[in-house]
Amino acid sequence: MNSTNNIENIIESLKNKFELIKTETPIKNQIAIEINKKDFQAVLSFIKNEGWRQMTLITCIDWIKENKYELAYTFMNWENAVTLIVRTKIDREEPEFETITHLYPGAKFYERDVHEFFGVKFEGNKISEKPLFLELWDDMPPMKKDFDPLEYSKRKYPDREYKVDFKTGEGETNG
Repeated sequence: MNSTNNIENIIESLKNKFELIKTETPIKNQIAIEINKKDFQAVLSFIKNEGWRQMTLITCIDWIKENKYELAYTFMNWENAVTLIVRTKIDREEPEFETITHLYPGAKFYERDVHEFFGVKFEGNKISEKPLFLELWDDMPPMKKDFDPLEYSKRKYPDREYKVDFKTGEGETNG
C-alpha cells in the first residue's frame, strides 16, 4: 500500500469512529486532525491501539481572539511511518484538561511545560503544577499572548544607568 492510500485509509478509519472537526495532511506522511474535547480520550485510546505508541510532543497555541487554547499532541507510528497530530480547543479563561499519562506516561513532563507556560491544569497529573523551568515565577504564564514582557521587566528589574564609552570600553555601569 502506498503512503497516499495509507493516509486516506487512516483518515477514513478515524472518520468512521469519531466526529472530526477538521483533517489536514500538512506534509507527506503527516496527518493533523481536530476533534472535540469530549472525544479526546477515546481517540487517543483508539490511535494507541492502531500503532501510535510514541507521543513526541504536546504544545499549546493561544487563540486570544477566540478566547481558546488549542492543545496539539503529536504521535508517531513506527510501523507505517506516519505522524499524527491530534488537536482540540479548550476554554482560555478556565484552561483545564484531563491528563493522558495513563495512556502515555511521558506526557507528564509535557503537561508540566504547558501548565507552566500557558496555565493549563491537567486533571489527574499530580506533578503538572510543579515548576519545571520557571522555579520562582510569580506572574501570569509567559506564553499567553496578553503577557507583556516589557511591563514585567520594568516592574521586576530596576532601570540601569550606563556610564560606559562603548567605543573604548571604559567606564562602569550602575546596577
